[in-house]
Amino acid sequence: MQEVSFDINVRTIDMEGKSAKVFQLKNGNGMEVELLSYGGILSKIIVPDKDGNLENVLLTYNKPEDFLNDTYFFGATAGRYANRIDRGQFELDGKSYSLTINNGENHLHGGVQGFNRKFWDAEVIELKDAVGVKMTYVSSDGEEGYPGSLTTTLTFVLEKNNKLNITFNAETDQPTIVNLTHHGYFNLSGMKENILNHELTIFADHYTPVGEGLIPTGEILPVAGTPFDFTIPHQIGERISETGRGYDHNFVIKQQHDGVLTKMAELFHQASGRKMILHSNMPGVQFYSGNFLDGKQITEGVSYTQNFGLCLEPQYFPDSPNNPQFPSARLDPGQTYEHRIVYEFEVVK
Repeated sequence: MQEVSFDINVRTIDMEGKSAKVFQLKNGNGMEVELLSYGGILSKIIVPDKDGNLENVLLTYNKPEDFLNDTYFFGATAGRYANRIDRGQFELDGKSYSLTINNGENHLHGGVQGFNRKFWDAEVIELKDAVGVKMTYVSSDGEEGYPGSLTTTLTFVLEKNNKLNITFNAETDQPTIVNLTHHGYFNLSGMKENILNHELTIFADHYTPVGEGLIPTGEILPVAGTPFDFTIPHQIGERISETGRGYDHNFVIKQQHDGVLTKMAELFHQASGRKMILHSNMPGVQFYSGNFLDGKQITEGVSYTQNFGLCLEPQYFPDSPNNPQFPSARLDPGQTYEHRIVYEFEVVK
């Protein structure tokens, strides 16, 4: 078996007077990722197509410094709580908490200055058959309204078999809620077309319907007979018109959180032959079809219009602190929050 050689390049950039690191990881097998210590951001994933052409499959900006003005959460680490919390309100042990409101009347992805806008401490980690980066951020008690000081470690590991492992660990000094995820927008065509022709499979028999402001109603409904049934592959554009503006829903992989790494979804683009397989140990995955992309962002001459990228965000269910029937996102002192994500890339010829 041919030996795979890894390579890592690190450079420092200035982001409005603060230093940030840019990491480029290569596995010698055609896969490359770019990471920023600002925001814990995964800014590029470069993988081969069926003809061996290497192209980026993540929506991104022209240069890393542009992420300072990001409004789409491109490649972001979303936290402390990814997704929405109704009116930014929740209770814990009888005490009410009010979070920053930044999405209509609701709290989204950790607030105005969520984890995607923080400068993380970052360093290369030595591994035998992989290359990795470890990042750390300490969120102070009361940040964006959350209780407790939360210490978060974020690890990216690129393997030789074109797998990218992302692991979030967090510990708190008082009871709080935690829901961290990666918010990358994928386009397996290499930005040649939108994602409506991508074939998607989601291994979920149920989903959580939403009401006003995209807040879950609290119901857990079967996907059978609805445009949310991706238990067998469907092109994303096939039934999107039946959903209203598009997909922005949590799919229920498990109704109980068992922490076991499970295959959640497969994404395939026939023209390029690229296939992505998603694993996570979370109970849900948010499928977002890029409904709010507005064409204002132009990267390398390509305008990111509606449906030009899609997100598959493993997570606890949205607004779970206000829905006791959903798996709990509570974290207590002495416990360790752990969320694992694995993106695996293949080529189908």
